[in-house]
Amino acid sequence: MRFLFSIILALVIQTAFGQTGYKLDFKIKGWKDTTVYLGYYFGESTFLKDTARVNSKGEFTFDGKKNLDQGMYFLVLNKTRVFPEGFVIGNNQHFKMETSSDDYIKDMVVKGDDDNKLFFENLLFTADRLREAEPFKKVLQDTTLKDEQKKKQAREGFSKVNDKVMAYQNNIIGQYPTTLTARILKAVRPIEIPDPPKKANGNIDSSFQLKYYRQHFFDNYDLSDDAFLRMPKQFPSYQDKVKEYLEKLFLPQPDTITKAIDGLVAKAKKNPETYKYMVSTCAYLYQAPSIMGLDEVFVNIYTKYFASGEMDYWANAQYKKNLKEYADKLSRAQIGHTAPNLLMQDQNLQPRSLYDIKKKYTIIYFFDPDCGHCRQESPKLVDFYNKNKTKYDLEVFAVSSDTSLQKLKNYIKEMKMTWITVDGPRSYLKEHYTKLYYAETFPTIYILDDKRKVIARKLPVEKLDEFLSNYEKFQKRKQPAGSK
Repeated sequence: MRFLFSIILALVIQTAFGQTGYKLDFKIKGWKDTTVYLGYYFGESTFLKDTARVNSKGEFTFDGKKNLDQGMYFLVLNKTRVFPEGFVIGNNQHFKMETSSDDYIKDMVVKGDDDNKLFFENLLFTADRLREAEPFKKVLQDTTLKDEQKKKQAREGFSKVNDKVMAYQNNIIGQYPTTLTARILKAVRPIEIPDPPKKANGNIDSSFQLKYYRQHFFDNYDLSDDAFLRMPKQFPSYQDKVKEYLEKLFLPQPDTITKAIDGLVAKAKKNPETYKYMVSTCAYLYQAPSIMGLDEVFVNIYTKYFASGEMDYWANAQYKKNLKEYADKLSRAQIGHTAPNLLMQDQNLQPRSLYDIKKKYTIIYFFDPDCGHCRQESPKLVDFYNKNKTKYDLEVFAVSSDTSLQKLKNYIKEMKMTWITVDGPRSYLKEHYTKLYYAETFPTIYILDDKRKVIARKLPVEKLDEFLSNYEKFQKRKQPAGSK
């Protein structure tokens, strides 16, 4: 369902507030009589913003009446991005840059803008320090070297070079905190985690560092700074930072993740641009998650931020309609919720009820007799059922989507299905089963426990044994000592 978000970029990209315009003058030695484009990054993509004509002296200008959105920009010449390190567009958008095609960075002279002056000076300083650190790096990477003294000296030398870089960048951050260069340098700083303290009983607080890292993860990365939406891939992208935070620092449980997202949204809400990007990003991450059951997070996001009208300042009616339809589908028979009853006729036209099954586990198997993939999966499920129905105390309730009773009979015979099989359209329910279960593709599997609670959905047949085995172990660990 990723198509739901194909229009996000068009909706999210808007002009910055405060429209004083921009005028970027360039002079590049080695260029003449050609066309150059001004490009920028956004999320995982790049876009062109403006066009200019280079004269015989290598001079050209980009200008406009509205401010450019802050972020990293670059030039495109002959369909090639030149000096890919780019340059920054911050608060000041009237400046001049002169350089040479021989070495865009080394020959760069910036006039009228401290931000880009700092940006290119930092690039040169860092490049020099990398060359200084190279001998130490070689020693440390030499796996054949046995001389511990040389390794120690190399570590000390490398550390001193790193300290120089940190001190230089700390100076920029301290003296020019509002420049985009300083904000970028701060954003890539790792969080320093202190050693864990001891508890009153003398034991180390083993959870301290995780909690500290979780609490301070975004200390250096301002989630309300929309300039971070327009950064190259080597910079930690906004979406990647959010994804790392949610996936690595929290248990994969819908309520836990939803609460964490609400905290992130509160930080991003200061800026309308980052507010909508944060909500859209989180919705994107959980529309089809790799971990079963986390699609409930998408439903929670839709309910709180779209259905409530919070996102109406940018989300149009059609987009909200698409989200609602998808959220409604995901809401059907969610994991942890009670499965709706199914009451249909079997091949003998006898009513069969899902709720009549009195087993520890029930597998609901939605299939289509004409589905090629079902023909591959059904024999696997039959084999699993025959081998494990007693082991796990389970039953299968198979639902055919086709109206043909003859096809159903032929399929049951061909596949040797000895479980309960019913014809979905021959139902005694007011609603079609597709309004109760999210089963638009075939085959689709749900697993229920003895209380008819959904414990798994959309699980492949080959994962059934592993899932039930692990689930039983987990349930045993949850039982208090001495209980059955």
